[in-house]
Formats: sequence, structure tokens, C-alpha cells
Amino acid sequence: MLKIAYHPIYKHPLPEGHRFPMEKYELLPQQLLYEGTCNEANFFEPNMPSEEHILAVHTEDYFKNLKNGTLDKRAARKIGFPLSETLVKRGQLIAQGTMQGCEYALEHGIAMNIAGGTHHAYTDHGEGFCIFNDQAIAARYLQNKGLAKKILIVDLDVHQGNGTAEIFHNDDSVFTFSMHGAGNYPFKKEVSDLDIPIPDGSGDAFYLSKLKETLPQLIEDVQPNFIFYLSGVDILETDKLGRLNCTVGGCKERDLFVFETIKRQEIPLQVSMGGGYSPDIKVIIDAHANTFRLAQDLFFV
Repeated sequence: MLKIAYHPIYKHPLPEGHRFPMEKYELLPQQLLYEGTCNEANFFEPNMPSEEHILAVHTEDYFKNLKNGTLDKRAARKIGFPLSETLVKRGQLIAQGTMQGCEYALEHGIAMNIAGGTHHAYTDHGEGFCIFNDQAIAARYLQNKGLAKKILIVDLDVHQGNGTAEIFHNDDSVFTFSMHGAGNYPFKKEVSDLDIPIPDGSGDAFYLSKLKETLPQLIEDVQPNFIFYLSGVDILETDKLGRLNCTVGGCKERDLFVFETIKRQEIPLQVSMGGGYSPDIKVIIDAHANTFRLAQDLFFV
């Protein structure tokens, strides 16, 4: 059965007019239930993680300052959300959802998180709407429990996974691959193990050809025994921040190719949703829902 991490805390109240579409975290599971892609049994609610798992990736000073509300104002502004105790708890629960998802992925081949993909969180600070790096935390969790040795992170959000690249920059046991908008945030990029910058306005054909010529060979070269996939839908032509001009169909084809390639290799896969900033929330929900529909059809039907 496809297991999906979801907690009501994922939809966090923000000031009116804030550009982050928090409502998607409530609407997406509702849509999946309404259309019959999933039922209540597919969803699990993460509990609070042990702090040791967070501290395996993030510094103690950063974690303490977040928890105590003593983070420097400039550092807090970089995150992009008004900081609160609830927001910090939300970040921990998202990370736990990804960690628990890894256990389900080892059992069923794939597991997903309605939220997550918080790849702009560094070892010692957060930025770009990211507090804790859920997939980095889960990668360390797998390794520390002896459940995986070599890990591949496939980051196809429109923004480079700069925090993930920094966390693992001297670590041969985790291979970081980011395919992202060349001219997009973050404007100072980190160095992933493999970066593929995509020019603005490229569209489906160019984007998909780059992915298809890269991913199968990469998996063969890296030989991972676990893969994380960050499936941001901010590559869409409708996205306020994306600029890559991909269609919803192209985004769906991207997910299908990733899933088919990884399933063929029988490598466990955890999927976190990443970004999506189209003005019409229905477009965001449909594009994200496609990822879940494909996972259900490919792995469980």
C-alpha cells in the first residue's frame, strides 16, 4: 500500500497576502481522497522525532535557537515565514514524516510526504521557506540505522537544492543531483555532486531530454541502495517563480520517467513534494496530485 505522510499542522497560518500557498497541504490530501486515488488508510500522521535525528544534520546552536525563539532576526527573515513554536514543530513533523516514509519505502518500494522537500535548509541556518532539511535528515537516519549505505538525492525542484549540497558536500556516501533553473533562486548556487542548470523558457522537450539522458546513467554510476526524489511542480509555465515553461503534461511525464526508471532498478524511493507557486491553486493541486496518481498506478495497481 502507498503510504503518505500527512499532518494537519502542515497547513500553517500565514499573514494575509503571503506568497507561499500553504492551503495546498490541506487541499492535496482532500483531492486524493475525493477522486479515489487514495483512502484514509494510505495516510499516516508523523509523531515528533527524536532530537538526535535532527542534530545528525543541523547544528545544536541553530536547533536550540529555533526551539527557544532566540534566532537572530536576520537569520529568521531568511527563512521567509514568521517564526513560532508551532512552525518549528511543523518542521520537525515534516522531517519525521520523511523518516517514517523511508521505512515504508523499504517495505513497499515507495512512500511519499504531502509536504517536505525543504532543500534550502543548511547545516546551521534555514532559508527559502525551509527550516529543517527533511530528506537530508532522513538520509542520515537511514545510514545511522544501517538501512542504507549509498544514497542518491534527485532534486527536480526549479530551485537548486543548495542546503542539501552544503550538508553533503564532503560526503561520498550521499550523491546530490539537482536539475534547476539556471537564472533562479538561489542566486549564489552551492556545488552539488551533479548540477544541471536549465535556461529560462526551455520548455518540456529540452527539460525532459536532459533528464532522460542523465538519470539512468547516474543511477548506474552511483549504485545507490536508496533514492530520495524532490518533485517540485514549480517548473510549470504558470508558476510565479519558475520560468522554465513546462506544461502540466510535461511535469507528469517527468514524474513518470523518474518512477519507471527507479522501479525498474528495484531501489526504494521516498518522495517529498517541494515547491509550486502557480497563481491558480487548482493547477498546483493537479500537478502535485499527478505525482501521487502515478505512484499508485505504477507501484500498486
